[in-house]
Amino acid sequence: MPVQDSVTLRMTPPPADLVAYGRQVIGAEANGLLALSAALDENFAKAVTTLLALRGRVVTTGMGKSGYVARKTMATLSSTGLPSVFVHPGEAAHGDLGMLMPGDGLIAFSNSGETSELQPVISHARKLGLPIIAVAGRADSLLMRQADIGILLPAVGEACPANLAPTTSTAMMMALGDALALAAMQVRGVTRAGFEELHPGGAIGKRLMRVAAIMHQGDAMPIVPLDCQMRDVIMMMTSRSFGMTGVVDGEGRLVGVITDGDLRRHFDTLIESTAADMMTPDPKWVSPGCLIEDALALLNKHKITAMFAVEEDGSDRPVGIVHVHDFLRLGLA
Repeated sequence: MPVQDSVTLRMTPPPADLVAYGRQVIGAEANGLLALSAALDENFAKAVTTLLALRGRVVTTGMGKSGYVARKTMATLSSTGLPSVFVHPGEAAHGDLGMLMPGDGLIAFSNSGETSELQPVISHARKLGLPIIAVAGRADSLLMRQADIGILLPAVGEACPANLAPTTSTAMMMALGDALALAAMQVRGVTRAGFEELHPGGAIGKRLMRVAAIMHQGDAMPIVPLDCQMRDVIMMMTSRSFGMTGVVDGEGRLVGVITDGDLRRHFDTLIESTAADMMTPDPKWVSPGCLIEDALALLNKHKITAMFAVEEDGSDRPVGIVHVHDFLRLGLA
């Protein structure tokens, strides 16, 4: 006879039940986050103040699922300007305790607060005089008693039907790590420009690029003077392939634009007209220092496909042009 599997096989519930159950799990975790928000007290503020006062790095630690939360918290802290490092409790007693240095601070995550693997890390941190921030679900746990600052997770059951798999508890820990990082970021006054310096790559890096990094400059710009004959205007537009041209006055200031739509609307009078006759005055423009995310939003708002970047010194001289295709190449449009 075949050996019966230790896992009892159950009939797969119909899709509608799966969706309902998925919503139930998410709802349980959402309730945990609401309880956490309501439970935050002065210890949270003390933790943020402590992190900001460190001369060294923030060291995060945790075992199992709490360890993954600690890693993510470390990454979020670093990305928002607080140098951080993760120490694995299992490796700490085998040499990694050397990663803790005077001037550092420790954040330890453990839902039970009794994780034995954390003890070497906690003991070494205390020996070095490091401030210890504990995040746990039991106020009377060993971890909370050893910590300088304890942030207690609300007594909310796990989303797991057996109340065993870390689900709601890790969701609360993850949110708390984010809250610590962003509160510290807020106090430090980190701006989008500062955030850009820490995120030069990936999707965030692309969103934080400036127009100057992607705009077409010099001879690539379609520019004509006010008195330019329309035959030459059309040749300029055709040769530059932006579907438009800028019109400048005698001092080189951008005073208007002519688009393909303008040509179609005034087709009957093209021959005897000049750029001044056909242009749309006061065109939309951006500065070279504008975030490309904001520039794309401006294009979409006004339903246009291209616009000029104008010198920021008040001279209104065009220094570049951006097209929606430039954003498409970056995967942003």
